Amino acid sequence: MDIIKSIEHEQLKNKIPDLKVGDTVRVHQRIKEGNRERIQVFEGIVIKKQGGSVNATFTVRRIAYGVGVEKTFLVHSPLVEKVEVVRVGKARRAKLYYLRDRVGKAAKTKENVGAKIESKYIDIKEDLTEEPAVEEVAEVSTEATETTVEENTENK
Repeated sequence: MDIIKSIEHEQLKNKIPDLKVGDTVRVHQRIKEGNRERIQVFEGIVIKKQGGSVNATFTVRRIAYGVGVEKTFLVHSPLVEKVEVVRVGKARRAKLYYLRDRVGKAAKTKENVGAKIESKYIDIKEDLTEEPAVEEVAEVSTEATETTVEENTENK
């Protein structure tokens, strides 16, 4: 592996949440205040997902005391403890920026009634660790063929 890829691979989480745009989620975030740590919960609608690998982010929007608040979270950040899906929403767009102009009930997405509310996680690191094992097997097989070629030439 490349040096950069190996460093990024160390930073990746084993499991990441399976989020979709339009879902209402509850993000548990670790916050440091001086020498104390606590977990703060931020609940809102996922309005965008972007990036990939270590740089993957998702933005959550909520309305608090009549003011719209948006927070962008890194998916692989150690400060994000867990992400719970509260509601599965219907979204026909990749980015829900139009919710910024809406107020009250109009600022919500329709609920996907038939969907089960589960906190699904996707395994990331298992796929990346299997690739080097395949390369090692390929190297061993090439060595074995070289020895058989040498033996065949000696026998003749």
